[in-house]
Amino acid sequence: MPDRRSRRRQDTIEEALHHGVQVITEQGVGALTISEVARRLGMRAPSLYKYFPSGLHALYDALFARGMEEAKAATERAVAGLAPGAARLRAAGRGYVRWAVENPGLAQLLHWRAVPGFEPSPGVMALSHAGQQLLADELQAAVDAGELRAEANDEEAIDTWTVLLSGLMTQQMANEPGAPFDEGRFTRLTDPVLDLWFERYGTH
Repeated sequence: MPDRRSRRRQDTIEEALHHGVQVITEQGVGALTISEVARRLGMRAPSLYKYFPSGLHALYDALFARGMEEAKAATERAVAGLAPGAARLRAAGRGYVRWAVENPGLAQLLHWRAVPGFEPSPGVMALSHAGQQLLADELQAAVDAGELRAEANDEEAIDTWTVLLSGLMTQQMANEPGAPFDEGRFTRLTDPVLDLWFERYGTH
């Protein structure tokens, strides 16, 4: 019985997150409410607090974690089979931007401060820090392979990388939402934009 109840509880949480993603994708991150997710689940809003005790911010926190996990999985698929180095980094950048424009609700939650007062919990922020460390490891591997200069793994280089990628996805979502990655006015510039980064930090 405890296992059955645990599975039922987890299934309800997963369904709530599914509906939460739908809401923020359809209407924007700020449109999410406990009552709307409960309505889509077919339950009363107070019942949803059994699964997200602190209410809306707990739901946002779980969605933030879901976004981090999905973005990481998409990036891993993009680089599968590639050896560490510049080609793998380029594929990772493209994969991340593609994921963002295909999942605009979660991408907005990760990259925009669209919810006043919301801060991810320390446990969820640990996922973000782990992602930054993975990027640092990939950069260092490219440095060790002789494809990037040593300063490609310093704070400025990492910040520049994230600014370029977030700029691409933000411009695309803000100005031409729904356009496919390969056809978007801004996302089709992903390779030229990455060229700028590699021009600055590559060994030529």
